[in-house]
Amino acid sequence: MSQRLGDFPADAPELQPGALLTAGQLLQLPDTDRRYELIEGKLHMMSPGGNLHGRVAMRVGSLLEQHVRNEALGVVYAAETGFLIARDPDTVLAPDVAFVSQARLAAQEDTTGYLPLAPDLVVEVVSPQDRFSQVEQKARRWLQAGSRLVLLVDAEQKRVHVLRNPRQVTVLGPEEELDASDVVSGWRVGVREFFV
Repeated sequence: MSQRLGDFPADAPELQPGALLTAGQLLQLPDTDRRYELIEGKLHMMSPGGNLHGRVAMRVGSLLEQHVRNEALGVVYAAETGFLIARDPDTVLAPDVAFVSQARLAAQEDTTGYLPLAPDLVVEVVSPQDRFSQVEQKARRWLQAGSRLVLLVDAEQKRVHVLRNPRQVTVLGPEEELDASDVVSGWRVGVREFFV
């Protein structure tokens, strides 16, 4: 949902009505209970996830982080970490879980703001209130920006939609294994492990 300028707290940075925001302006927004993504310069408010969403996102992130740390492959990022994936106008998206390889991180000079790249692996947990078409659209943005693998984890149906390009989706059920080793070396996990 887009946010109107009048809805910002009084200490928000000076914004002109109708003007597109930059990633820098998004970073300067006051820390409130609201979270935003920036899509082509326009703010979109993100609703907090519910119980099931949070549990599944944490489980996926935990499984991924343990493997990445044990193998020294890079860094796993938690929900609400912003990635700057387009400029002029700026787009900053925040996945539920993300992985960036050590080699790509080493090439970054400044890591205090939003990382100016698309993660190698993105995980989006689909909540009951999400419209799947909107989550798929976000997955396409990630892929177009350079992510190599996007996982749409359907917490209710206990399925994982695997996208390596915008036109091909593979759906895995709880009895199947996810093989992401082409992006996260050696990471293979049973889909049911995401929902334990």
